[in-house]
Amino acid sequence: MAINSFLMIVKTATFSPTQWLYSSNLALYLFLVNFRLTSILILILLLLSLFKIFSTMDYLFEGVKEFNSRDFIEHEELFQSLGKKQSPHTLFIGCSDSRIVPSLITQTLPGELFVVRNIANLVPYYRDSNEFLSSTSAIEYAIQMLNVSNILICGHSNCGGCNALFFDEETLKNLPHTRKWLELAWPVREVVLREEELVRDPVKREWVTEQLNIIEQMNHLLTFPYIRERYARQEINILGWYYIIETGEIFNYDKEERKFIKIE
Repeated sequence: MAINSFLMIVKTATFSPTQWLYSSNLALYLFLVNFRLTSILILILLLLSLFKIFSTMDYLFEGVKEFNSRDFIEHEELFQSLGKKQSPHTLFIGCSDSRIVPSLITQTLPGELFVVRNIANLVPYYRDSNEFLSSTSAIEYAIQMLNVSNILICGHSNCGGCNALFFDEETLKNLPHTRKWLELAWPVREVVLREEELVRDPVKREWVTEQLNIIEQMNHLLTFPYIRERYARQEINILGWYYIIETGEIFNYDKEERKFIKIE
């Protein structure tokens, strides 16, 4: 604004040297005032950002202190027993979503769940590879080393990963690894897009996609030879849960009825 005012003075007016000096100083003054206010505003925003960073960091540190002074003391005997070994009964495969807390919704204690979390609670197809395979190796360890009795795939409402299955290329251009990962749920996307009703109704499409994805990933587990063999011998259970965040309800997939039934 101040710069524009200064340019207008130069273009449209004829001044004496005194008037010119006065006008120039006025324009410069307005420019400096505007610059100073902008600088102060930027400084305030930076300070607020730093305050937020340190406040959330302090919150985490305070949480550790609270854990040591209360929760650890309450379960000290349990932690002592877990100090040398773990014997979880369930492999919990869930979404990385911050709203999902496996031990909270199952009311389990430390040592009971072996947890794998990733975007959209996906299970890679089994394959032999020399690559670094995070989810695959964790599943392998839980079955082959820890000998868990249950594998639970837990999906949830308002899943960002499932929703991203329907994003266009432009939206995902800065998320190449996420886009590649979501190919594991591509069969679900194809099924959904074949249903005209789901294409028209985004709300219904959301929860149908999330539930179909759970079933799809349960099937992926059976591509692991050691899981398939144990499942055939009824030595391991494969469960699929759908968790609705805003109500706390959890629905279990019934393989015989081929639908999700509320746990109650």
